[in-house]
Amino acid sequence: MSLNTFGRLFSFTTWGESHGPAIGCVVDGVPPRLALSEADIQPYLDRRKPGTSRFVTQRREPDQVRILSGVFEGQTTGAPVSLMIDNVDARSKDYGDIKDKYRPGHADYTYDQKYGIRDYRGGGRSSARETASRVAAGAVARKVLGDGVRIRGAMVQMGTETIDRSRWNWDEVGNNPFFSPDADVVSHWEKYLDEVRSEQSSVGAIIEVVAEGVPAGWGAPLYAKLDADLASAMMSINAVKGVEIGAGFGAASLRGEVNSDEMRMQNGKVAFLSNYAGGILGGISSGQDIVVRFAVKPTSSLPTPRRTVTQSGADADIATKGRHDPCVGIRAVPVGEAMLAVVLADHMLLHRGQVG
Repeated sequence: MSLNTFGRLFSFTTWGESHGPAIGCVVDGVPPRLALSEADIQPYLDRRKPGTSRFVTQRREPDQVRILSGVFEGQTTGAPVSLMIDNVDARSKDYGDIKDKYRPGHADYTYDQKYGIRDYRGGGRSSARETASRVAAGAVARKVLGDGVRIRGAMVQMGTETIDRSRWNWDEVGNNPFFSPDADVVSHWEKYLDEVRSEQSSVGAIIEVVAEGVPAGWGAPLYAKLDADLASAMMSINAVKGVEIGAGFGAASLRGEVNSDEMRMQNGKVAFLSNYAGGILGGISSGQDIVVRFAVKPTSSLPTPRRTVTQSGADADIATKGRHDPCVGIRAVPVGEAMLAVVLADHMLLHRGQVG
Protein backbone atom coordinates (compact mmCIF):
# COMPACT_ATOMS: atom_id res chain seq x y z
CA MET A 1 0.00 0.00 0.00
CA SER A 2 1.57 3.27 -1.13
CA LEU A 3 0.80 6.93 -0.47
CA ASN A 4 0.87 6.89 3.33
CA THR A 5 2.95 10.07 3.54
CA PHE A 6 1.71 13.66 3.77
CA GLY A 7 3.78 16.82 3.31
CA ARG A 8 6.84 18.04 1.43
CA LEU A 9 9.68 19.43 3.60
CA PHE A 10 7.85 18.66 6.84
CA SER A 11 6.17 15.31 6.31
CA PHE A 12 4.87 12.33 8.21
CA THR A 13 4.18 8.72 7.33
CA THR A 14 1.66 6.78 9.40
CA TRP A 15 1.62 3.02 9.89
CA GLY A 16 -0.43 0.40 11.70
CA GLU A 17 -3.98 -0.89 11.84
CA SER A 18 -6.90 -0.48 14.23
CA HIS A 19 -6.51 -3.95 15.76
CA GLY A 20 -2.79 -4.48 15.21
CA PRO A 21 -0.28 -4.43 18.08
CA ALA A 22 0.49 -0.73 17.63
CA ILE A 23 0.12 2.33 15.43
CA GLY A 24 2.53 5.18 14.85
CA CYS A 25 4.21 7.60 12.52
CA VAL A 26 7.59 8.71 11.27
CA VAL A 27 7.94 12.50 11.12
CA ASP A 28 10.61 13.76 8.72
CA GLY A 29 11.96 17.24 8.11
CA VAL A 30 12.01 18.23 11.79
CA PRO A 31 14.69 20.91 12.28
CA PRO A 32 17.41 20.06 14.81
CA ARG A 33 17.77 21.42 18.34
CA LEU A 34 14.07 21.72 19.12
CA ALA A 35 13.12 20.69 22.66
CA LEU A 36 10.85 17.64 22.34
CA SER A 37 9.63 14.94 24.71
CA GLU A 38 6.63 12.66 25.12
CA ALA A 39 5.17 15.28 27.47
CA ASP A 40 4.92 17.71 24.55
CA ILE A 41 2.84 15.23 22.55
CA GLN A 42 0.69 13.43 25.13
CA PRO A 43 -1.76 16.27 25.97
CA TYR A 44 -2.96 16.40 22.35
CA LEU A 45 -3.42 12.62 22.23
CA ASP A 46 -5.37 12.78 25.49
CA ARG A 47 -7.86 15.15 23.86
CA ARG A 48 -8.46 12.72 20.98
CA LYS A 49 -8.35 9.37 22.76
CA PRO A 50 -11.49 7.23 23.11
CA GLY A 51 -13.42 6.69 26.31
CA THR A 52 -13.20 10.28 27.57
CA SER A 53 -16.99 10.67 27.91
CA ARG A 54 -20.20 8.71 27.36
CA PHE A 55 -20.61 10.47 24.02
CA VAL A 56 -17.67 8.74 22.31
CA THR A 57 -16.58 5.15 21.74
CA GLN A 58 -15.86 3.30 24.99
CA ARG A 59 -12.79 1.55 23.62
CA ARG A 60 -10.22 2.07 26.40
CA GLU A 61 -6.95 3.14 24.85
CA PRO A 62 -4.44 5.14 26.95
CA ASP A 63 -2.78 6.27 23.70
CA GLN A 64 0.55 6.57 25.49
CA VAL A 65 3.14 7.77 22.98
CA ARG A 66 6.79 6.70 22.86
CA ILE A 67 9.56 8.49 20.97
CA LEU A 68 11.77 5.86 19.32
CA SER A 69 14.19 8.01 17.34
CA GLY A 70 15.19 11.51 16.32
CA VAL A 71 15.59 12.93 19.85
CA PHE A 72 18.80 13.01 21.89
CA GLU A 73 19.19 14.59 25.32
CA GLY A 74 15.78 16.21 24.99
CA GLN A 75 16.38 17.82 21.60
CA THR A 76 15.59 16.87 18.03
CA THR A 77 18.64 15.85 16.02
CA GLY A 78 17.34 16.49 12.51
CA ALA A 79 16.82 12.75 11.99
CA PRO A 80 13.34 11.29 11.47
CA VAL A 81 11.26 11.29 14.66
CA SER A 82 9.57 7.91 15.07
CA LEU A 83 6.54 7.72 17.37
CA MET A 84 4.67 4.61 18.54
CA ILE A 85 1.34 4.13 20.31
CA ASP A 86 0.38 0.66 21.56
CA ASN A 87 -3.11 -0.75 20.94
CA VAL A 88 -4.24 -2.32 24.20
CA ASP A 89 -8.05 -2.67 24.02
CA ALA A 90 -8.94 -4.05 20.61
CA ARG A 91 -11.83 -6.55 20.50
CA SER A 92 -11.45 -8.28 17.18
CA LYS A 93 -14.14 -10.83 18.07
CA ASP A 94 -16.75 -8.06 17.73
CA TYR A 95 -16.15 -8.15 13.97
CA GLY A 96 -16.18 -11.90 13.41
CA ASP A 97 -19.81 -11.92 12.25
CA ILE A 98 -19.18 -9.38 9.49
CA LYS A 99 -15.84 -10.53 8.10
CA ASP A 100 -17.49 -11.64 4.86
CA LYS A 101 -19.89 -8.69 4.59
CA TYR A 102 -19.32 -5.15 3.40
CA ARG A 103 -20.41 -2.47 5.87
CA PRO A 104 -22.46 0.24 4.09
CA GLY A 105 -20.75 3.62 4.22
CA HIS A 106 -17.35 2.10 4.97
CA ALA A 107 -14.32 1.42 2.81
CA ASP A 108 -14.76 -2.37 3.04
CA TYR A 109 -15.96 -2.79 -0.55
CA THR A 110 -13.50 -0.37 -2.14
CA TYR A 111 -10.52 -1.77 -0.23
CA ASP A 112 -11.43 -5.26 -1.36
CA GLN A 113 -11.80 -4.11 -4.96
CA LYS A 114 -8.42 -2.36 -4.91
CA TYR A 115 -6.24 -4.77 -2.93
CA GLY A 116 -8.09 -8.08 -3.06
CA ILE A 117 -7.70 -8.35 0.70
CA ARG A 118 -8.99 -6.37 3.67
CA ASP A 119 -8.57 -6.32 7.42
CA TYR A 120 -12.15 -6.54 8.69
CA ARG A 121 -11.14 -5.97 12.33
CA GLY A 122 -12.40 -2.44 12.91
CA GLY A 123 -11.58 -1.45 9.37
CA GLY A 124 -7.87 -2.09 9.66
CA ARG A 125 -5.95 0.69 7.96
CA SER A 126 -9.11 2.66 7.08
CA SER A 127 -10.10 2.99 10.73
CA ALA A 128 -10.19 6.39 12.42
CA ARG A 129 -7.76 4.84 14.89
CA GLU A 130 -5.08 5.98 12.42
CA THR A 131 -5.81 9.60 13.32
CA ALA A 132 -4.01 9.21 16.64
CA SER A 133 -0.78 9.09 14.63
CA ARG A 134 -1.76 12.33 12.89
CA VAL A 135 -2.35 14.03 16.22
CA ALA A 136 1.11 12.94 17.38
CA ALA A 137 2.66 14.32 14.19
CA GLY A 138 0.69 17.53 14.65
CA ALA A 139 2.17 17.97 18.13
CA VAL A 140 5.65 17.86 16.60
CA ALA A 141 4.52 20.37 13.95
CA ARG A 142 3.44 22.77 16.69
CA LYS A 143 6.97 22.66 18.11
CA VAL A 144 8.32 23.55 14.67
CA LEU A 145 5.89 26.47 14.36
CA GLY A 146 6.75 27.81 17.81
CA ASP A 147 4.65 29.76 20.26
CA GLY A 148 3.92 32.55 17.79
CA VAL A 149 1.33 30.46 15.95
CA ARG A 150 -1.73 29.39 17.92
CA ILE A 151 -4.02 26.66 16.60
CA ARG A 152 -7.43 25.92 18.07
CA GLY A 153 -10.51 24.00 16.99
CA ALA A 154 -14.15 23.69 17.95
CA MET A 155 -17.32 21.87 16.97
CA VAL A 156 -19.78 24.38 15.55
CA GLN A 157 -22.56 22.03 14.44
CA MET A 158 -23.78 18.58 15.48
CA GLY A 159 -26.31 17.10 13.11
CA THR A 160 -28.85 19.86 12.55
CA GLU A 161 -28.00 21.66 15.80
CA THR A 162 -25.65 24.67 15.59
CA ILE A 163 -23.93 26.92 18.08
CA ASP A 164 -24.78 30.59 18.61
CA ARG A 165 -21.68 32.42 17.36
CA SER A 166 -22.55 35.47 19.46
CA ARG A 167 -21.70 33.32 22.51
CA TRP A 168 -18.34 32.07 21.12
CA ASN A 169 -15.81 31.66 23.95
CA TRP A 170 -12.61 29.72 23.29
CA ASP A 171 -12.18 29.12 27.03
CA GLU A 172 -15.31 26.94 27.01
CA VAL A 173 -13.94 24.46 24.44
CA GLY A 174 -12.00 22.52 27.06
CA ASN A 175 -14.85 22.53 29.56
CA ASN A 176 -17.27 20.20 27.76
CA PRO A 177 -17.12 16.85 25.93
CA PHE A 178 -18.10 18.38 22.57
CA PHE A 179 -15.31 20.97 22.17
CA SER A 180 -18.12 23.55 21.94
CA PRO A 181 -17.26 27.26 22.23
CA ASP A 182 -20.89 27.93 23.17
CA ALA A 183 -21.50 26.84 26.77
CA ASP A 184 -25.26 27.24 26.51
CA VAL A 185 -25.64 24.65 23.75
CA VAL A 186 -23.90 21.84 25.65
CA SER A 187 -26.90 20.58 27.65
CA HIS A 188 -29.02 20.60 24.50
CA TRP A 189 -26.37 18.63 22.60
CA GLU A 190 -26.18 16.09 25.44
CA LYS A 191 -29.91 15.42 25.22
CA TYR A 192 -29.82 15.42 21.41
CA LEU A 193 -26.99 12.88 21.17
CA ASP A 194 -28.51 10.66 23.87
CA GLU A 195 -31.69 10.52 21.78
CA VAL A 196 -29.73 9.71 18.62
CA ARG A 197 -27.88 6.90 20.35
CA SER A 198 -31.05 5.49 21.92
CA GLU A 199 -32.44 5.24 18.39
CA GLN A 200 -29.29 3.27 17.41
CA SER A 201 -28.34 5.96 14.93
CA SER A 202 -25.57 8.55 14.47
CA VAL A 203 -25.08 12.15 13.33
CA GLY A 204 -22.43 14.17 11.55
CA ALA A 205 -20.76 17.42 12.54
CA ILE A 206 -18.99 20.55 11.32
CA ILE A 207 -15.62 21.40 12.83
CA GLU A 208 -13.88 24.78 12.65
CA VAL A 209 -10.13 25.14 13.12
CA VAL A 210 -8.34 28.48 13.38
CA ALA A 211 -4.67 29.45 13.25
CA GLU A 212 -3.64 32.80 14.69
CA GLY A 213 -0.23 34.40 14.26
CA VAL A 214 0.57 33.06 10.78
CA PRO A 215 2.58 35.77 9.00
CA ALA A 216 1.77 36.99 5.52
CA GLY A 217 3.59 35.21 2.72
CA TRP A 218 3.30 31.49 3.42
CA GLY A 219 2.02 29.44 0.50
CA ALA A 220 2.38 29.66 -3.27
CA PRO A 221 0.19 31.08 -6.03
CA LEU A 222 -0.28 28.00 -8.22
CA TYR A 223 0.30 24.34 -7.40
CA ALA A 224 1.17 24.62 -3.72
CA LYS A 225 -1.59 26.96 -2.63
CA LEU A 226 -1.89 27.08 1.13
CA ASP A 227 -5.66 26.67 0.95
CA ALA A 228 -5.36 23.79 -1.54
CA ASP A 229 -3.00 21.94 0.80
CA LEU A 230 -5.33 22.62 3.73
CA ALA A 231 -8.27 21.26 1.76
CA SER A 232 -6.26 18.14 0.91
CA ALA A 233 -5.23 17.71 4.55
CA MET A 234 -8.75 17.98 5.91
CA MET A 235 -10.27 15.78 3.20
CA SER A 236 -7.72 13.08 4.08
CA ILE A 237 -9.25 12.75 7.57
CA ASN A 238 -11.59 9.78 7.94
CA ALA A 239 -15.29 10.54 7.31
CA VAL A 240 -14.69 14.11 6.08
CA LYS A 241 -16.88 14.92 3.06
CA GLY A 242 -16.48 18.68 2.64
CA VAL A 243 -14.04 21.53 3.36
CA GLU A 244 -14.35 25.30 3.17
CA ILE A 245 -11.93 28.17 3.79
CA GLY A 246 -13.21 31.42 5.26
CA ALA A 247 -16.71 32.15 3.97
CA GLY A 248 -16.44 29.00 1.86
CA PHE A 249 -19.64 28.05 0.06
CA GLY A 250 -21.29 31.05 1.69
CA ALA A 251 -19.17 33.32 -0.51
CA ALA A 252 -21.32 32.32 -3.48
CA SER A 253 -24.25 34.24 -1.98
CA LEU A 254 -22.26 37.38 -1.12
CA ARG A 255 -21.91 40.48 -3.24
CA GLY A 256 -18.42 41.34 -4.41
CA GLU A 257 -18.21 44.56 -2.39
CA VAL A 258 -18.93 42.56 0.79
CA ASN A 259 -16.66 39.60 0.11
CA SER A 260 -13.58 41.62 -0.92
CA ASP A 261 -12.09 42.17 2.57
CA GLU A 262 -11.27 45.89 2.37
CA MET A 263 -8.02 47.25 3.81
CA ARG A 264 -6.78 50.26 5.72
CA MET A 265 -3.48 51.28 7.31
CA GLN A 266 -3.42 51.04 11.11
CA ASN A 267 -0.31 51.91 13.11
CA GLY A 268 1.80 51.64 9.99
CA LYS A 269 0.54 48.18 9.08
CA VAL A 270 -2.05 46.80 6.68
CA ALA A 271 -5.30 45.94 8.47
CA PHE A 272 -8.18 44.02 6.92
CA LEU A 273 -11.72 45.10 7.74
CA SER A 274 -13.16 41.59 7.37
CA ASN A 275 -11.92 38.04 6.79
CA TYR A 276 -14.20 36.34 4.29
CA ALA A 277 -11.06 34.95 2.61
CA GLY A 278 -10.15 32.96 5.72
CA GLY A 279 -6.65 34.39 5.90
CA ILE A 280 -5.53 33.24 2.44
CA LEU A 281 -5.41 35.26 -0.80
CA GLY A 282 -4.16 33.77 -4.06
CA GLY A 283 -2.94 30.69 -2.20
CA ILE A 284 -0.75 32.80 0.14
CA SER A 285 -1.39 33.71 3.78
CA SER A 286 -2.44 37.32 4.36
CA GLY A 287 -1.48 37.59 8.03
CA GLN A 288 -5.08 37.26 9.17
CA ASP A 289 -6.45 34.31 11.10
CA ILE A 290 -6.62 31.20 8.92
CA VAL A 291 -10.12 29.73 9.22
CA VAL A 292 -11.00 26.23 7.97
CA ARG A 293 -14.20 24.25 8.40
CA PHE A 294 -14.86 20.64 7.49
CA ALA A 295 -17.93 18.45 7.48
CA VAL A 296 -17.83 14.98 9.03
CA LYS A 297 -20.41 12.41 7.95
CA PRO A 298 -22.43 10.33 10.45
CA THR A 299 -20.73 7.22 11.81
CA SER A 300 -21.44 4.34 9.43
CA SER A 301 -21.07 1.51 11.98
CA LEU A 302 -24.61 1.02 13.28
CA PRO A 303 -26.33 -1.70 15.32
CA THR A 304 -29.44 -1.06 13.21
CA PRO A 305 -29.71 -3.77 10.49
CA ARG A 306 -28.77 -2.46 7.05
CA ARG A 307 -28.85 -4.00 3.59
CA THR A 308 -25.55 -5.06 2.07
CA VAL A 309 -23.84 -7.79 0.06
CA THR A 310 -21.23 -10.42 0.86
CA GLN A 311 -17.80 -10.94 -0.68
CA SER A 312 -19.26 -13.87 -2.59
CA GLY A 313 -21.94 -11.67 -4.15
CA ALA A 314 -25.03 -12.57 -2.10
CA ASP A 315 -27.53 -10.12 -0.68
CA ALA A 316 -27.41 -9.91 3.11
CA ASP A 317 -28.30 -7.83 6.15
CA ILE A 318 -25.67 -6.47 8.52
CA ALA A 319 -25.66 -5.03 12.04
CA THR A 320 -22.29 -3.80 13.25
CA LYS A 321 -21.37 -4.67 16.82
CA GLY A 322 -18.52 -3.13 18.77
CA ARG A 323 -17.85 0.27 20.30
CA HIS A 324 -18.41 3.24 18.01
CA ASP A 325 -18.85 7.00 18.24
CA PRO A 326 -22.45 8.19 17.82
CA CYS A 327 -20.87 11.39 16.46
CA VAL A 328 -17.36 10.77 15.16
CA GLY A 329 -17.00 14.49 14.57
CA ILE A 330 -16.40 15.10 18.28
CA ARG A 331 -12.95 13.52 18.29
CA ALA A 332 -12.20 15.04 14.88
CA VAL A 333 -11.51 18.41 16.50
CA PRO A 334 -7.92 17.63 17.65
CA VAL A 335 -7.33 15.79 14.36
CA GLY A 336 -8.27 18.89 12.36
CA GLU A 337 -5.97 20.98 14.55
CA ALA A 338 -3.14 18.54 13.90
CA MET A 339 -3.55 18.59 10.13
CA LEU A 340 -3.65 22.40 10.16
CA ALA A 341 -0.40 22.41 12.16
CA VAL A 342 1.29 19.97 9.77
CA VAL A 343 0.38 22.03 6.69
CA LEU A 344 1.55 25.26 8.31
CA ALA A 345 4.86 23.73 9.45
CA ASP A 346 5.44 22.43 5.93
CA HIS A 347 4.73 25.83 4.38
CA MET A 348 6.86 27.62 6.95
CA LEU A 349 9.85 25.53 5.90
CA LEU A 350 8.99 25.87 2.21
CA HIS A 351 8.80 29.65 2.60
CA ARG A 352 12.11 29.75 4.44
CA GLY A 353 13.71 27.59 1.75
CA GLN A 354 12.49 29.79 -1.10
CA VAL A 355 12.87 33.34 0.21
CA GLY A 356 15.13 32.95 3.25
